[in-house]
Amino acid sequence: MAEIMRADDPDVVERAAAVLGDGRLVVMPTDTVYAVVADAFQTFATQRLLDAKRRGRDFPLSLMIRNPRQVIGLAGDVPETAERLMASYWPGLVTIVLRSQPEMPWDLGHTEGCVSLRMPSDDLVLSIAAEVGPLACSAANRGGEQPPTTVAGAQQQMEDAVDLYVDGGEREPGLTTIVDCTRDTVEVLREGLVTADEVLRVAAGEVGWGQVPVLGDTEDQEL
Repeated sequence: MAEIMRADDPDVVERAAAVLGDGRLVVMPTDTVYAVVADAFQTFATQRLLDAKRRGRDFPLSLMIRNPRQVIGLAGDVPETAERLMASYWPGLVTIVLRSQPEMPWDLGHTEGCVSLRMPSDDLVLSIAAEVGPLACSAANRGGEQPPTTVAGAQQQMEDAVDLYVDGGEREPGLTTIVDCTRDTVEVLREGLVTADEVLRVAAGEVGWGQVPVLGDTEDQEL
């Protein structure tokens, strides 16, 4: 039977890190919905995550990291467009797709030589990533179902495929915005809580470094 812990339990980071270190899966709250995560560098664990999702390898896993400095070790090329997006939106709600470093010891599904990276703003996720390293992740839902905003909703979908559930209360529904920075022209693959127009303006350098457009205004907002 899966274990359940509260997000404010003083032992939750240590326990989650231990479960992930054993190659098992954890469901935890993020700054969007509940996610299911695995140690990105344990291929047995990431295959378990893909199997738990029941969506096949054509839906590759993303990575949550704890610091932008980790990007250079994971991605082979980091263009200025991606650096601008990181400066403006990390930690936060933008996932950036980059070319991965060659021959990385992971199995995230059919990535076609790319890796999707995000630094979330949730302190719990960042603390666990600091202990474990990059976390392979996906929303804690199965094919065709809505991403869960409560731990109960995640349990209903993931069931016994997950070894530890972390209950952080109800999350606000919403998804990250996914931006492809692998080509000369930046492309928004999925518009989420951050608008496509906003991220494209940032990537193009139309606002100052580390700033974001203010909706309905021509001025920019310092983060």
